[in-house]
Amino acid sequence: MRVFEFHFNPKLKPDLLFDSFYYEPENIYERRVGSLYLVGALKNALPQNARFLDHLAKVIKEKYYRLTLKNPEKALRESLKEANEFLEQVVKRGDVRWLGNLSFAALSLKNNELNFTKVGDLKIFLLRNGRVIDIDRKLKFDEIAPWPLRIFGNIVSGKLAENDVLLVSTKEVTEFFEKENLLPEIAKIESFDEKELKGVFNTKREEVLKISGVCLAIILTKETLTGRKEVISPKSYPKEFNLKQVFTEAYKSLCAWFSPIFNFYKKIKLPSLPQIKLSQIKPVIKLKWSKIELPKLPKFPKLNKNLIPIIALVFFLFLGFLYAQIQEKQQVRLHQTTLDKIQEKVTQAESFLILKKVKPQAVKDANSLLKESWEEISPLVKVASTLPKSFANQIYTLRDKISENLYQLNQLIEIPEPELVFEFSPKEFVPQKMVIFNKEFYFFSPYSQNLFELNENSEGKLIQEDKKFNLAANLEDSVLFFLKPNQLTILKNEELNSVLLQESYPDFNFNDFSSFKGNLYFLDKNSCQIIKYPYLGQFSWGAPEIWMQNEARNLTCSGAKSMAIDGFIWILNKDNSISKYYAGRLQETIKLDIFPEPKDFSKIFTSATLPYLYLLEPIQKRILIFTKSGQIVKQFQSEKFDNLMDFSVSNDGKIIWLLNGLRVYKISE
Repeated sequence: MRVFEFHFNPKLKPDLLFDSFYYEPENIYERRVGSLYLVGALKNALPQNARFLDHLAKVIKEKYYRLTLKNPEKALRESLKEANEFLEQVVKRGDVRWLGNLSFAALSLKNNELNFTKVGDLKIFLLRNGRVIDIDRKLKFDEIAPWPLRIFGNIVSGKLAENDVLLVSTKEVTEFFEKENLLPEIAKIESFDEKELKGVFNTKREEVLKISGVCLAIILTKETLTGRKEVISPKSYPKEFNLKQVFTEAYKSLCAWFSPIFNFYKKIKLPSLPQIKLSQIKPVIKLKWSKIELPKLPKFPKLNKNLIPIIALVFFLFLGFLYAQIQEKQQVRLHQTTLDKIQEKVTQAESFLILKKVKPQAVKDANSLLKESWEEISPLVKVASTLPKSFANQIYTLRDKISENLYQLNQLIEIPEPELVFEFSPKEFVPQKMVIFNKEFYFFSPYSQNLFELNENSEGKLIQEDKKFNLAANLEDSVLFFLKPNQLTILKNEELNSVLLQESYPDFNFNDFSSFKGNLYFLDKNSCQIIKYPYLGQFSWGAPEIWMQNEARNLTCSGAKSMAIDGFIWILNKDNSISKYYAGRLQETIKLDIFPEPKDFSKIFTSATLPYLYLLEPIQKRILIFTKSGQIVKQFQSEKFDNLMDFSVSNDGKIIWLLNGLRVYKISE
């Protein structure tokens, strides 16, 4: 058995976590259940999810190898039950953001007998005799059950042959393989090894650097080798070898190392000897030799041979100490120069702020200078703990000064204790999204049946409905809940009724949904298209229309994430910019200039009654308010916002409700 793990550009997408885990039996008991392979990916991850996949893999592995008296299939089934219980406890703690974002595969192998299961959009391919077989395409895996929570369900078993190859890949890697037609090339490899496989990737070097994900390759051979893990990133592709450059870099390194010593000796001034003219020297006519008696030197005690290494060590330690002192002074001198330049920029920015009332441009100039200062001081902050304490305090003081000014300019308000409106019991309902209608809130989830209603007095009740809703939007007198692929459920006067929409085009995948004047608008981010259903009255809608002009879609599509409508259609793009459309044509694209710099906005919202745009950013625990020209109005941030899922805004814009895991918070302006 040979195993290769390829991790493609792990740092390319901060909100995408992925990893692979490979476990071999360690004793005769564990050999009864064979080898275990796990592959996982988590989208839209927050910093606190950094160890999520590791913890899940550890739970499965420990349970699997405790069940050595069972066969591999039963051992895997029991370990997956343990994993479901672990994930249930995670939900009870209020962390539900991973729902819908987790992809995970678990495979066990013993004597060429395969047992596996998966959840999410991972793919498992079998390569046999040059053919590629998608072994999970026609297999049905159970859907996620909301409570008691069940993520992992069916297990599939099968028999493999010698020289078969299993490939397990995350979504983006799979799409890359299929787009570049690499799977047939990989299947044709005769002696399947790391060098050959990496050679296939090298043929698409530029494209490889644009993807992020993991691929696990399992080769069924009699040969047993330790698994190899390969991290593929720009550093994996070295530039051409240049002998001259190598010697140049080595020479520079040596000079840099010895320069403090050279500089030290240059500073030492030897006393100058008096100049003597030849005319002043008198010839010696006669020399008298006499016995010269030298003064007696004191007798030193004989040195113990065992002390010589200790003295040598002390001597070299002393030299090292001197060298470290010289290096530290040089570093402080360099950092002091950088700090002085940053201080000059901060002083200039503060002078601009004095003029902000008479010169509006001064605010932009000050903000720009302060952002530059923040970027320049951040590397100093990282090394401050290694510098002298007095100098480190200077760095921290200037950093705090810059951040304080930036927070004020960018209207950032930190909320230590946001107002808690309601907290769900995970046994009753686990919400993922919310919508407000009049004074009632409705919570729903693509993974749970039913709706949950919360009134203005924070009193909640469950609305029984055997459907899992994907999206929701408001009409004037009702709420619409959308169920893929084309079903609408209308909630009016506490009654639920369903209608079917005409299907728009094959393979559509609606990701967002909004309404304006009764018309329905659906966003398909995969095709970067907006579909409009015109309202005919009496809860009836006409045939779907492609709303966005082709030239606008081709020029501006950059991975749409969310949509809002107020007469114009506002599209939140993958690069965190906002595109404004009217009558299917692009009007402008707004680049938001704020601090902290945006990392990943997840939702945009506005309406015809509101003068602002609202943006949610879970990864930085904040919600932001902008004018419709892109100027920051306010941003609210709190450490309590550690699992932001969705939000709603009151009709007058004075209250914002935030769904954070199992809690609902309220912000009043």
